[in-house]
Amino acid sequence: MLGAPVALQLYTVRDDTARDFAQTVRQVAAIGYAGVEFAGYGGLKPSEVRELMDETGLQPVSTHVNLEILENDLTAAGEAAALIGCRYVVLSGLPQDRRTPQALRDLTPRLNDVGRHCQTLGIRFGYHNHDWEFAGASGSYLLDNLLDGTDPELVALELDVYWAAFAGVDPIGYIQQRTGRVPLVHVKDLAHDRSFTEVGDGTLDMPAILGAARQFGSAEWYIVENDQPRNGGLESARRSLENIRAFGAV
Repeated sequence: MLGAPVALQLYTVRDDTARDFAQTVRQVAAIGYAGVEFAGYGGLKPSEVRELMDETGLQPVSTHVNLEILENDLTAAGEAAALIGCRYVVLSGLPQDRRTPQALRDLTPRLNDVGRHCQTLGIRFGYHNHDWEFAGASGSYLLDNLLDGTDPELVALELDVYWAAFAGVDPIGYIQQRTGRVPLVHVKDLAHDRSFTEVGDGTLDMPAILGAARQFGSAEWYIVENDQPRNGGLESARRSLENIRAFGAV
């Protein structure tokens, strides 16, 4: 047993949620996921999403928000997440003009402020990486600059293992480097052609990654995602969870 529950990032099933958000969430629960991470609420009110979580028994792990929301509508976004019962609000990524060393240095105080505000609501704040954060800057990665410039008590890391590996970085090594700071792990697999594939069907040593995440990163949740599912989001989600169960992670 590698020891953390498995959630699904609902971006994986975005085509299905666009047609019927509530019914898709019910199907995710029926597949066997323990929780979900949101990428929008399908037009439902926070109270309606909370009712849907209660109905399905799914845990509302976290919600992804963009930088514009954090800068302009943080209170409303945080209150919605708290009402739904989310444990985390996660910055999903940064626009192109914020991806420079200076822009990141300018941003880090604001990220600490966001983390403090989230704490007042009883939730935590996290940052989700892509591949560009692993570009070098002054002898270290841009992601290192962001993490070193923020308070670990205020800004957690949601490590996307696909994007780390895509950038040529060993996810296990990075998790060990950031011991205790990786409560959420985006579990995504890298195909031989470097495209997205179902967890367990690609090139990454997922049992070892998940074990390291639990041992060193203090992972609370493994969050499955497939950015570009080829056979439908629900089928992709089902296959990934079956594989994770097969190699004894849950």
